[in-house]
Amino acid sequence: MAEYVPRGTNFSIKEEEIERVAKIIVDCAYKVHKTLGSGLLERVYEVCFCHELDKAGLSFLRQQKVPVVYDGIEFDEGFRLDVMVEDLIICELKSVTEMYSIYTAQILSHMKLMDVELGFLINFNVPLIKNGIKRLRI
Repeated sequence: MAEYVPRGTNFSIKEEEIERVAKIIVDCAYKVHKTLGSGLLERVYEVCFCHELDKAGLSFLRQQKVPVVYDGIEFDEGFRLDVMVEDLIICELKSVTEMYSIYTAQILSHMKLMDVELGFLINFNVPLIKNGIKRLRI
């Protein structure tokens, strides 16, 4: 059955779901940062962020293995992403004083290998969380 998209609408139903989940992800990051502030270890933010995702009714996987498939063979290179939300969005969490381009390359690699269109690079070690959230799309 064909998907109905009203004239003038650029979003598919999947894209609408991605955007709905993305908004909840950002809200959860805000809640965690508002409660904990900056300066804690990454793992603390990860567990609290996932707790907020759970409270919001979203499914997620923590520390998910990222497979590398080449020539029909799956290689176990030890890549892990921090949080996969609803099998739609990857969240890479940081708690660092300086963001490096390697962090962006890391999440973009995970997105490509997992065939995921949207990702968030979230640094909780900032005074204002809005300055610590980077949205990435491929």
